[in-house]
Amino acid sequence: MLNPATLKQRAAAHPKMKFHYQLFADYHQFYLQDESVSGDLSDSWTPEATERLLALADGTIGVGTVRNMTVPVTVKVLDSAPPDEWAEWDQVNQCSIHVPSGRLVIAGCTEYFPAAARIDVSAGWYRARIYYGALDTLSADGLDGDDHYAIALWPDKELEFRVLKQRRV
Repeated sequence: MLNPATLKQRAAAHPKMKFHYQLFADYHQFYLQDESVSGDLSDSWTPEATERLLALADGTIGVGTVRNMTVPVTVKVLDSAPPDEWAEWDQVNQCSIHVPSGRLVIAGCTEYFPAAARIDVSAGWYRARIYYGALDTLSADGLDGDDHYAIALWPDKELEFRVLKQRRV
C-alpha cells in the first residue's frame, strides 16, 4: 500500500492542464509572464542569468535556450509540486511568478504580444520549475538540435530562485 505522501506526489504528476508549443526563441529566449506586466527583461539578463538560462523580473520569467530557433516547450499546470525526478533533464531551475491577472502569456521575446498564446490560471503566486533537455545536441552551426524545454507550474507562496540541477558543460 502506498503512503499518503507518495499518493500526493503521483497526483501532482498528473497535470490539470498541459500545453505544447513551438516558440521562436529569438535572442535565445522565450517568456512566460503575467498578461498585465510589461515583460521587460533588458536589465535582468546579467552574465549570471545568461549562464543559468533564466532571467527574472516582476511577473516575468525569461527562459534561456541554446538555440536561436524554434524550440519545443511544454507547460503543465499542476495542483501541487511535481516529484523531484529530473534525471532525464540537463538542467532544472525553480522560481516564483506572481500572476495577479490570472492570465499567463507564453511567447518568444520578439513575438507579437497580442497574438501570443494565453494560459488561464487562478490569480496568485505560482512556483515554476523549468526543465532543460538535450542541451548538448546542437549542430555545428547551432541551428539544429533536439533541445527541449518544459515548465511545471503550481500554486504556492513566493520563493527565492534556486538551481535544482546544474548543467555540466
